[in-house]
Amino acid sequence: MHGTGGYLGIILIFLVAAVIAVPLFRRLGLGAILGYLVAGVAIGPDGLKLVPDPEDVLAASEFGVVMMLFIIGLELSPARLWVLRRKVFGSGGLQVLLSALAIGGVIAFFSTGWKAPVIIGLGLALSSTAVGLQLLAERKELGADHGRVAFAILLFQDLVAIPLLAAIPLLGEAKALAQSAPPVSSVVNAVLVIGAVVLGGRFLLAQLFRVVARAQMVEVFSASALLVVAGTAWLMQWVGLSMGLGAFLAGVLLADSEFRHELESHIEPFKGLFLGLFFMAVGMSIDLDVVRDQPALIAGGVVALLLVKSLVLVAVGRLFGGLPWRSALMLGGVLAMGGEFGFVVFAEALKAGLIEAALRDQLFVIVGLSMAATPLLLMALARLPAPGEAKPAREPDRIDNDYPRVIIAGFGRMGQIVGRMLRAQKIPFTALENSAEQVDFLRRFGNKVYFGDPARPELLRAAHADRAEVFVLTTDDPDANIRTARVVKRLFPHLKIYARARNRQHAFKLMDMDVQATRETFHSSLVLGRRVMEALGVPPEEAHRNTDRFREHDETLLREQHLYYDDEAALVASAREAQRELETLFEADLPPEAAGDDEQRVKKIE
Repeated sequence: MHGTGGYLGIILIFLVAAVIAVPLFRRLGLGAILGYLVAGVAIGPDGLKLVPDPEDVLAASEFGVVMMLFIIGLELSPARLWVLRRKVFGSGGLQVLLSALAIGGVIAFFSTGWKAPVIIGLGLALSSTAVGLQLLAERKELGADHGRVAFAILLFQDLVAIPLLAAIPLLGEAKALAQSAPPVSSVVNAVLVIGAVVLGGRFLLAQLFRVVARAQMVEVFSASALLVVAGTAWLMQWVGLSMGLGAFLAGVLLADSEFRHELESHIEPFKGLFLGLFFMAVGMSIDLDVVRDQPALIAGGVVALLLVKSLVLVAVGRLFGGLPWRSALMLGGVLAMGGEFGFVVFAEALKAGLIEAALRDQLFVIVGLSMAATPLLLMALARLPAPGEAKPAREPDRIDNDYPRVIIAGFGRMGQIVGRMLRAQKIPFTALENSAEQVDFLRRFGNKVYFGDPARPELLRAAHADRAEVFVLTTDDPDANIRTARVVKRLFPHLKIYARARNRQHAFKLMDMDVQATRETFHSSLVLGRRVMEALGVPPEEAHRNTDRFREHDETLLREQHLYYDDEAALVASAREAQRELETLFEADLPPEAAGDDEQRVKKIE
């Protein structure tokens, strides 16, 4: 530590390695995770030896995995699981079961006992969620047939990883006590703590965040989110279970709350940093001597893993997922690798005494190399011809709350009217509101509104703004309105923005960003003015005609004044000229008998 400048030197080493390796590997199409792994290898004991003690770094960085499990829990609301239940529990369950049996059966020939083969089989049956989804997104195949099946399988793998991580410490304790099953006291304690987290969290967590949200302090909300993640993780670790289990349960309990997107936006930056550090620590833990000393064993392990899982995935995709051959092959290619959970599972298994350090190192290398080989495998599969296979017709896009067509920022008077119209047309939308009191009030009437500041990039990403088509901006504060519009235009240029404008100056600033501005009182004032004219004796047809002409004239004037709205003198002159033009326009529209008796008409209106 001291030789590299203390802790500040260590931090600089990690940052430099990540900044160099990750963009390079992403540019090569190999993914950020592989970049982190290679960066870790480069700075670790078998590389440049800049960080000689990876164990401490690995222990600290495991908090990134805990945060990842919390965010996974936030994404897994019961309603979403129910929609995907057949693919998730059918295709996903069958893939994990068959892969674990096949891999565990091979391992059982070379070991004694049943615990190590079960843990290794299940650990290698899991695929990399981060790498798989990233590859599908880069290839624009998330909406394809095999992309949807792959997402469902990854979802089930994320679910099954939780009880697997929870069972490892119990199996390790049972081994230490030379028992065939975990002690009853450990199981009882685990069940009691899980029940306490579920029941207590269900009634307390939402209330906690409502109180914190009313403070209107971003740093306090971030601290509260971290407190929930760290607190539940510590509680599970205290009774001998996995830290990730507690974080996952906390996420599930908050998945249907109005704070879901806001929580995800606050945790996401920390998760990214810690998870990147975790993968670098894993890279540092990979023993390159294993590859040098046992190249045949490692190469055989990588090939066997890819082959076994590919065969299982192709069979599941064809028989259970109903995929054509080409799509089933692509499914096998994208999910045949090992996954990041495998690193966690094997590290936990080593701590519990279920596997030896040498075997852990071999498994780490096999998983890492399988992840590195996946992009190359997909490139090869994409070039394979598919003779005789008809190209399936593209199915309609799936629309649900997690894939909104519209995002409404600001769910006050105007936002609610827009939302009601969209709901009547069955158009899915996500509503964001920055006032906790307003959110509480609206949810009492059955509205699904999420708390959060729509100007925060993390919140917009959590709300899936990249998948939406239209962004409706109806926040009250003009400055906040402009700030949000700038963020959306910069990060999501594909979105069409329709914004509420307080006045003409506000509208001009929105028009500078090519945002469609609607003045909040303009159209209602037109209706009011028409009714007043009718009440004063103006014929309804004439009142309608004058109202339409006024609207067209003022909208044209708004576009003209936008060219010089920062010149007050020009604006004043333009406004005076526009008033004379409007009076002339109205006079020209009067019938002949009324045009000659203007004085009488004025008196009548007065």
